Amino acid sequence: MRPVCTFSLVARDPQTGDLGVAVASKFLAVGFVVPWAKANVGAVATQSYANPEFGPQGLELMQIGAGPEDILAVFARNDPALAKRQFGLVLSNGESLSYTGAECHAWAGGRFGPNYAAQGNLLTGPEVVEALEHTFLSRGDLPFGERLVEALAAADQAGGDRRGRQSAALLVVGAGKGYGGMERWIDLRVDDHPQPVAELRRLLSIHRLLFGPEEAARALTPEEVRWLQTLLKAQGHYAGEVSGRWNAATEEALHTLIGMENLEERYRGGPMLDETALTYLKERYS
Repeated sequence: MRPVCTFSLVARDPQTGDLGVAVASKFLAVGFVVPWAKANVGAVATQSYANPEFGPQGLELMQIGAGPEDILAVFARNDPALAKRQFGLVLSNGESLSYTGAECHAWAGGRFGPNYAAQGNLLTGPEVVEALEHTFLSRGDLPFGERLVEALAAADQAGGDRRGRQSAALLVVGAGKGYGGMERWIDLRVDDHPQPVAELRRLLSIHRLLFGPEEAARALTPEEVRWLQTLLKAQGHYAGEVSGRWNAATEEALHTLIGMENLEERYRGGPMLDETALTYLKERYS
């Protein structure tokens, strides 16, 4: 079994109760192995000769009321290779634990506290985990997903996996927050890329555009309607007059463009758009 030598941050957002895992590694598709989370229950990262059962088993134990030390005791009792394992976990109440087996490849270790567990193995040094911890604790100004990714970026800049870079992933769960009411509302993976953390940041920005919280739409000015009509005509969606006056043909054409850009969550009809969607269209078609 290949070791999943990596660094990860498992965390809870104390403001919303959302739970998440951010991870990066010189390992193909690390997001397939390491991150596990369930809304209102907890989150787990399993790595370093990862035991994939630690994810679902840890969540099941949390759901029946087990605490961090209880979960560690169960893992120790059931896994004879625990000395090769590394994992971090956070419960929905903020309790946490980071465990590093004595046989994990150096440098290996972790730090944990209320609402977070940071850990890594085969790292350039302890500064990687320290960067994870420091950034998570100091960037409470960021939305939770961005906070996790920025912690990952800081750890990567501090040295990261000493073998290099290949993949990264972000998993965030929150009850009813995902597409169609799913609890898995951010699930992004970079499986093979020379700069996986930077690419993960880019994907998160796209996710925020398409699935971010609904914003209040504002009325379009006549100049903005004229710009839209010009754009819609150039794209072949509109055959009417470029007048700056809203009409049914303009709305139908805009619906078509919105659908092509996957922005349906940001348009409710009429001469109204939220600022994020309008800015995106101007940048996209300028």
